[in-house]
Amino acid sequence: MSASASLAGDEKGAAPQPQELVPVQQCKGVNGLDRVVLREVRGCSAEVYLYGGHVTSWKDEHGEELLFVSNKAIFKPPKAIRGGIPICFPQFSNFGNLEQHGFARNRSWTVDTDPPPFPVPTSNRAYVDLILKPTEDDLKIWPHSFEYRLRVALGPGGDLMLTSRIRNTNADGKPFSFTFAYHTYFSISDISEVRVEGLETLDYLDNLQDRARFTEQGDAIVFESELDRIYLGTPSKIAIIDHEKKRTFVVRKGGLPDAVVWNPWDKKAKAMSDFGDDEYKRMVCVEAAAIEKQITLKPGEEWTGKLELSAVPSSYYSGQLDPDRVIQDLAVPEDSIS
Repeated sequence: MSASASLAGDEKGAAPQPQELVPVQQCKGVNGLDRVVLREVRGCSAEVYLYGGHVTSWKDEHGEELLFVSNKAIFKPPKAIRGGIPICFPQFSNFGNLEQHGFARNRSWTVDTDPPPFPVPTSNRAYVDLILKPTEDDLKIWPHSFEYRLRVALGPGGDLMLTSRIRNTNADGKPFSFTFAYHTYFSISDISEVRVEGLETLDYLDNLQDRARFTEQGDAIVFESELDRIYLGTPSKIAIIDHEKKRTFVVRKGGLPDAVVWNPWDKKAKAMSDFGDDEYKRMVCVEAAAIEKQITLKPGEEWTGKLELSAVPSSYYSGQLDPDRVIQDLAVPEDSIS
């Protein structure tokens, strides 16, 4: 952890020196929960709660919040935090017999002070490494030993990067399988002003129609009612274009072949106790995921899943969507398992 360093004028009457940036700061958040604040020299920031290993804030250099967190979010275990980037592991949704979206999002993680080296070292200091291991109670409901290491980092330009490394540490020689998602809630001007590009012509499972399989017919995804789909075999890059804000979110991912697109719309919004009735207008979920094909790890094997989020002016982004371009540090092996 980087230590705080505050400099003041050391001579009487000398002008105070500017306070040195603290790239990583551990402090208390809502309801006294532990959180880590990351700051980048240009003014971007991110916040991560140890409860859930949950990113709850990502702000640009102007201090504008880029992630959506509900005003009704309950920051109190065992309830998961509504918004930000919940981690769905070892199960997405009800694809299995565990609780909805698995248990990683409502467990207490710890700061990993001595993580194994990353394949691509970062010179940036605004990052934190967290680790989750199963409790005895977890092993009763999902009898597999694992180490889940999560790095949350802010890039020099304010990009938000999450890297998950999940290792099978079973001593009994047994493999395990899981599904996974970064359940990202993006903050938008109005759902009617948003479109998602990069998923056209792909097959998807429609969660509103018993996961029946369809092929996307539109040249972009737009929102006129509740939408809940799992797109399959998706490109490494997806764009969320907000016409009113003239801003584009670019989602880059590695090791995560699927993408979930979700907006609850008005009826479902009213049914959620930790979600405002009209808040569906100001959020959209586009989630990098591995769902259709479970990930299977033998003992000693490790899977890596990467997510990088950028926010750029739409004028800059226009026409730049190239699904074949994978930024170097997101290039992971085809099966993402080592």
